[in-house]
Amino acid sequence: MRTYVGHQQAVSAEDFVELALGTPVELWLGVEGESEMERTARLDAARDILADPEYRSLPDDVARIAAEVIEAHAPELFNVVPLARPVRRRRSSRKGAAA
Repeated sequence: MRTYVGHQQAVSAEDFVELALGTPVELWLGVEGESEMERTARLDAARDILADPEYRSLPDDVARIAAEVIEAHAPELFNVVPLARPVRRRRSSRKGAAA
């Protein structure tokens, strides 16, 4: 089964995010091992995109997408396993000391 966003096929989660935002995820998050010069150029490009009126809603879109992902996957991300038995108070090592 193939999934399309607009006219483009989305194959991975990164594809969905990129197509939803209209920009590559790496532009915002960076890539491992990038040099200081590459980082500066990437951040300059990101600032230019945010200044473009077409992308004015991008921060809101990112927040909405993040909230939707958290809501959809919250049980998996924040699964807390209860303790099997309650934690007992430690006894003092001194004889006759109050616990």
